[in-house]
Amino acid sequence: MIKIKRVYEEPALQDGVRLLVDRLWPRGLSKERARVERWLKEIAPSDELRHWFGHDPEKWQEFRLRYREELTAQRELIDELRKLAAHETVTLVFAAHDEEHNNAVVLKELLEKKR
Repeated sequence: MIKIKRVYEEPALQDGVRLLVDRLWPRGLSKERARVERWLKEIAPSDELRHWFGHDPEKWQEFRLRYREELTAQRELIDELRKLAAHETVTLVFAAHDEEHNNAVVLKELLEKKR
């Protein structure tokens, strides 16, 4: 099972394995409070894509396409995450305010998609 959750929300046992999927560490949050098992900077959108998108909902569809294209270079990590999620709950945590338009949403869709 794969979930997504803002990293600023209180961690819960139901989160299972918490993976931070942002390139930058969340502002004002200690590692102890974040309680993430791994920080997967390499799976986050590139700085260029992140800056271009700027969490603008009008750019959402194009962002999704561009980010999925970037993720093709992370095939091994994607496979690893799929295997992990097949055996336990995985929560992709992110810092963005917009819970509908962020990279964790796209990554979750990709991970849940059949090959």
